[in-house]
Amino acid sequence: MKKLLNYLSIAIERGKENLDSPYPPDLKGKPGAYEYTLQLLEDKCPPDTILKKGMMPGMDRIGQKFADGKVFIPEILIAARAMKTAMTLLKPYFDSGEVVKRGEVIIGTVAGDLHDIGKNIVRMVLEGDGWEVYDLGVDVTREKFISSLEEHPESIICMSALLTTTMMEMKDAVTFIKQSSPATRIYVGGAPLTSNFADKIGADGYFPDPHSLAKHLADVI
Repeated sequence: MKKLLNYLSIAIERGKENLDSPYPPDLKGKPGAYEYTLQLLEDKCPPDTILKKGMMPGMDRIGQKFADGKVFIPEILIAARAMKTAMTLLKPYFDSGEVVKRGEVIIGTVAGDLHDIGKNIVRMVLEGDGWEVYDLGVDVTREKFISSLEEHPESIICMSALLTTTMMEMKDAVTFIKQSSPATRIYVGGAPLTSNFADKIGADGYFPDPHSLAKHLADVI
């Protein structure tokens, strides 16, 4: 079983989705994340073990490589797709409560900004790390963040902005949310942002890549 869990983590790290997927070329014709997950379930491996010992290590390794500049966005997206495919087999166990999520995250790109690639990568990495993620999409108003927080009051909020012109909207959104819910943790990210900016607007942290955010959240829960 330990060997199968390792194979699963490698399949996710390399982006090997299933038996039929041609990528990566050196794994063509071999089982992928879907088949390894299915085999582990058939072998009565606990779903929580599959997630934490098979799936999450693979996403963690590819995330670290991305943070180190050893891989790029396409590799992250392919790995996340493999993870998503395998996760369909675990969904019934999440729904039943047999597998417990780390927590809840509300994510969105702030109002006036339509960029979503970075946000989508963060969402997929966090989902792969065991979080329930509520993706509000792009051009998200401060009121929409609050509305989602009212539905999921224990959530952490993650905001993205890729334009210098929308950074001020992020500032206003953080202020607005903190006034309504001071205890809610808000983390920000995006190309023009810095830790200094995050401090100035009252955010709880800035992370330049999804891997460092995932590691921080794992440490604070």
